[in-house]
Amino acid sequence: MEINDAISSFSALSQPTRLETLRLLLRHEPGGLPAGGIARALDVPHNTLSAHLAVLARAGWVNSRRESRSIIYRADLDHMQRILTFLVSDCCQGDPALCQPLIDTLTACPSLSPKEATS
Repeated sequence: MEINDAISSFSALSQPTRLETLRLLLRHEPGGLPAGGIARALDVPHNTLSAHLAVLARAGWVNSRRESRSIIYRADLDHMQRILTFLVSDCCQGDPALCQPLIDTLTACPSLSPKEATS
């Protein structure tokens, strides 16, 4: 990832409604939410939310798909992985022991931990 791409991506999150939209969509992975559901959850007018979703989509944070008459939005987890990789790629001068607290934090997150297989 180029630095200008990362800057554009982070810039899209530098507004409270957009950041809360992404956090909401992350909580609703993998199913996503319709635009109306996002607007209601965040108490944001539909037209305002539409503009915010467009910014997030251009920056790579969300994607959408049409289901019947609804547009379902999802967080783009591949984009999030690329951003996190960009941030930590030079971390700790290559010494994994120094990065261990970060690794522990990420792996302690229940949504990032491997799911146990169900029978």
